Amino acid sequence: MISSLEGKILEIGDRYIVLNVNGIGFKIFLSKNSFNKLPQIGENLKLFCFLDFSERGFSLYGFLTKDEMEVFEVLNSISGIGPKASLEISSVGSMEKLLEETKKGNTKIFENIPGVGKKKIQKIIFELSGKIQNLKKEKSEGDEEIILSLSKLGFSKNQIKEAILKLPQDIKDEETKIREILKILGR
Repeated sequence: MISSLEGKILEIGDRYIVLNVNGIGFKIFLSKNSFNKLPQIGENLKLFCFLDFSERGFSLYGFLTKDEMEVFEVLNSISGIGPKASLEISSVGSMEKLLEETKKGNTKIFENIPGVGKKKIQKIIFELSGKIQNLKKEKSEGDEEIILSLSKLGFSKNQIKEAILKLPQDIKDEETKIREILKILGR
């Protein structure tokens, strides 16, 4: 599986780039959000990637952040929502923002996405609320000691859990997590 690529941008097309990685040019489709933040041709770029297999072949989808890729993966797992629609919707931003908008029933974030009508929007909102809640629960599991320690400092469990969700995925040790959570919480 290809989970990330780093190289020089050879070409910028219509919502895709060609990235030269050690002499191999990878065509990578990007979300609107990532596409609008691209550096110039010839500059280096690192992308988190999702490799999609279908009867038509292979396609690579790239993201500047792990959060955006995570949103894409959740959306792409919904039956009837393909990778291109998932890519468009993933431009909304973080899981938290997507969850917030779906809780409100805000269907405007899904407007103007090719192949996504009212029935699919309802299905997305219904399935997303359950999937995102499960992901949040998985992310905060195993952090009970951190939650207990910080709650003794006067923070609510909900504040701490929300801060944990904002932590970069690569932070593993508890001490660093606590330091970063305190920064997020403003202390």
